[in-house]
Parts: sequence; structure tokens; C-alpha cells
Amino acid sequence: MHLFKSLSLFCCALFFVATTNAADEIKAVQLYSQDELLGLINRNEHLSRVVLDDCQLVQDIQARAEILKIPSYQFLWGDMLAWGVCVDADAERGINYMHQAAEQGLAAGLEQLGRYYSQGKLVQQDKERAVVFLREASVLGNLKAQIQLAELFIEGYGSPYDYEDAYHWLYNAISADKATHAKIANCMQDLEKLMHPKAVRNAKRPLNS
Repeated sequence: MHLFKSLSLFCCALFFVATTNAADEIKAVQLYSQDELLGLINRNEHLSRVVLDDCQLVQDIQARAEILKIPSYQFLWGDMLAWGVCVDADAERGINYMHQAAEQGLAAGLEQLGRYYSQGKLVQQDKERAVVFLREASVLGNLKAQIQLAELFIEGYGSPYDYEDAYHWLYNAISADKATHAKIANCMQDLEKLMHPKAVRNAKRPLNS
């Protein structure tokens, strides 16, 4: 009788431990807030975060992209589809969702599409089309887009009429990253060679003036 009770208590203890461990292992992942997701996207950590969360949010992400049409989630869902992260890869659908996000004015979506068209990644290379996307992202204050746009101008793409704006954005850019800071300085130096001195002076005005 005592042996039976001891075995019963032992089995109950094992069940409790197993249940507790399972509960610890299967923790519900909270859906990303808008600010959190935009931060992940801007740091290029959005895909790795989805993987780190064990792909638990795939259906929620898809719903917010396809049904609610939230730009940040359209971009995330598009990137997941494009590269096969937690879902079967479908580059065509992925690029389509990135376009939808860009059409709603998501700077990160505009920048990424501009970069893809500039590099010929997933799409056919089209530098002039890249300029269009990067300029829109630059107007919205995306520094990565502003640098890439200036580099394309220096290569001879785009319109000389836009050089002043490109210089203006870079002149007012702020970055604590030394490599980025150096790249900005180099772009400004190269742009100056293509610009009239008066245009350079005008471009050195404060931001939003």
C-alpha cells in the first residue's frame, strides 16, 4: 500500500514537472507593435526576429498584410515570401507585397525596392526605376535611401535637377556610425563636382527651411 502511494506521488511529480517544462517551452509570442516592427525593419532585424520567435506569428502577420493591409506588415510578409522565411518562397508575391507597402508610403519598402532594382536582386536591374523609389524614400527621411540615391546620381543616373536636394539631405544627415559618416562625406564631395557653386550653397541650408 505504501509502495503504491509512493509510486502515485512520484508519477504525479513527474507529470507536474513535464507540464511545467512544456508550458515554459511553449510561450505565447506577442504580436509586434507598429513602432517595434518599424524599428526591426529599420535595423534589418525583422526576418531574424520572426525566426527567433519560432515562426509562431506567421498567420497573424499574413492577416495583417492581406486583410488589414498594414504597410509595415505588408513589407514583412513580402520579405518573408521573397526569401522563404517560415513560409514557402514566392518571390513574385513577395515583391508584390513590398510594392503595396511602398505605395502606402512606407519608407523602408521604398528603400528596399530601390535597392533591389539598383542591384538587380529578385527583379531585373533598372537603375532609373531605382532612382524613383529611392527619391521617394529620401523625401521621407530614409538615410540609407539618401546615400544610395546620391551614389546613383554620381554614377550618372537620375536628373541633375535633383542633385541639390540630395546634397541638402546628406548635409543635414546625422549618424553616429563612422563608416556611414565617411560615406556621406564622400558622396557630398563627389556631388559638389557635378553641381554649380550656387546650388551647393543653397543645399547647405538647414533642414526643412
